[in-house]
Amino acid sequence: MNILTVNLLFTTLVFGIAARIYVVPRMAQLSSRAILTPILLLHAFRNLGLMFLSPGATYPGIPSEFATPAAYGDLAAAVLALIALLAVRTGSFWARPLLWIFNIEGTLDLLHAIYLATVHQAFPYMGPAYWIPAFWVPALLVTHYIVFVVLLRPWKPG
Repeated sequence: MNILTVNLLFTTLVFGIAARIYVVPRMAQLSSRAILTPILLLHAFRNLGLMFLSPGATYPGIPSEFATPAAYGDLAAAVLALIALLAVRTGSFWARPLLWIFNIEGTLDLLHAIYLATVHQAFPYMGPAYWIPAFWVPALLVTHYIVFVVLLRPWKPG
């Protein structure tokens, strides 16, 4: 097992524990809007995945079979997060459908990027962008899980 895989798994565990301690116990008391707003703002920063296409942020030789779909998948998730945020904050009828679209695309994008990075052995070429899968992806995975929990419970506007 490579070090990045250990980092990804361990950091996901730590973010999961933090969510279990700080978020899950309060979810019954909070509105859906209150839970989702900070999560969607966090995901709006997924434009940072474009770093996989930036010389200097990665080492020469990073497999384009990984870098291109990871970068543009993250950008799509960022755009969808902003659209869903607008719908959630305005109380739009479209909030839940847009959240489903965002959350499914965003989750599948992360899982696909992890798969592509593994298959194409992108880890040694990540350079400074190493923090994305080591720290950022675990936070995103845990928050996607929280969004699924919110979507599967009765909607609490507010």
